[in-house]
Amino acid sequence: MYLFQLSFDDTLIRHLALWPMGLTNSLTAYGLPALFQPWQLVSYAFLHGGPLHLLLNMYALWLFGSRLENSWGSRAFTLYYLVCVIGAAVIQLIVASYSGEVYPTIGASGGVFGVLLAFGMTYPNERLMLVFPPVILKAKWFVTIFGVIELWSGVTGTSPGVAHFAHLGGMLFGYLLLLHWRTHPPLGH
Repeated sequence: MYLFQLSFDDTLIRHLALWPMGLTNSLTAYGLPALFQPWQLVSYAFLHGGPLHLLLNMYALWLFGSRLENSWGSRAFTLYYLVCVIGAAVIQLIVASYSGEVYPTIGASGGVFGVLLAFGMTYPNERLMLVFPPVILKAKWFVTIFGVIELWSGVTGTSPGVAHFAHLGGMLFGYLLLLHWRTHPPLGH
């Protein structure tokens, strides 16, 4: 999808990125005529801002998601991931409506953060090695630290252009689905 995105300049961004609701089909801050469409609640997650963005998201999805998928099954994992992606989009739309900032949201990070949360909750004592700084942390602390960093970054406006609240939205909706599954396990699980 990323190569397809590169081939069509800003066309895919205009139609598939997540745009704030309430925009008219007029020029936005990016000089693109853009309009929110319902499919963007999912399609934005298949676009990325560059090779590093794509690589980091896919690496994290593979690193944490493969173990969850092996444990839960493909159907439950796919449902969980999609709920996190859509939840991230919903939170991003809410935040964008209050901030008044007009920019497209792209990337699988909201879903990936939901997967990260599920990994930390499913394997809380799994030891993970950070690269920078080289420290070993249990998964529950790794997830907590990432969540706090995202909250701090979102509230303070650190790293503008990064959808910190979408990341948190993926974690929130993932948490709510995991709570639901405690009493109503997914079919086939």
